[in-house]
Amino acid sequence: MTDYSRLPAEEPWRIFRIMSEFVEGFDELSRVGPAVSIFGSARTPPNDLWYGKAEETAALLVKAGYSVITGGGGGIMEAANKGATKAGGVSIGLNIELPQEQNPNKYQNLPLHFRYFFARKVMFLKYAHGFMFFPGGYGTLDELFEALVLIQTLKQVQFPVIMFGREFWAGMVDWLKQKMLNEYATISPEDMDLFTVIDDPTEAVRIIEEFSRSSRPSGLSEPTDSRRTLQRFNGNSKKP
Repeated sequence: MTDYSRLPAEEPWRIFRIMSEFVEGFDELSRVGPAVSIFGSARTPPNDLWYGKAEETAALLVKAGYSVITGGGGGIMEAANKGATKAGGVSIGLNIELPQEQNPNKYQNLPLHFRYFFARKVMFLKYAHGFMFFPGGYGTLDELFEALVLIQTLKQVQFPVIMFGREFWAGMVDWLKQKMLNEYATISPEDMDLFTVIDDPTEAVRIIEEFSRSSRPSGLSEPTDSRRTLQRFNGNSKKP
């Protein structure tokens, strides 16, 4: 049972633990240059199609001059770190303390460790030139919709949000369009343009490179336009 009498003395010190995670993360990641954050299930086995695609995508990103950021665990995260490391690139793992499932993979050459999810989320965004989402569970969906909300509400300058696996994402995309957009009108038509659904690693890297060449700002910053007009980035293969 929580001893509430101790909270006034203990809680302020939590700020220093939180601050230390931000300071370490900013210090380390500010040195790595342009990066792409890759998400997906920790449960994906090495013989799975998307494990191989994640590994291939990470290797292509490194060859194109990007560092790769993952959550540091197994499955898709392991595959992406593996592809980046084998290609000779910076392979970053933002590891989180969890009771289960989070065992740091061996392919990280720049591991960071977090106790707080919110501090870790900032690091995924801060230095990213794009987000890539492979088939995953609640954690993957959490990161996906966090990115979409920040872009939609103009709290985050837009960068490519790429979802791998047309078959995997098709039902969700149809639901967004049919229920949220058409039936309930809880999103706008342009909100369907915040993401791209593809299957091909080469196409994904092409989208990231095209965005980078556009000289648009990236990272955790607000749009500077005085009207705060959302600048949308559209891929060529948006829907499943």
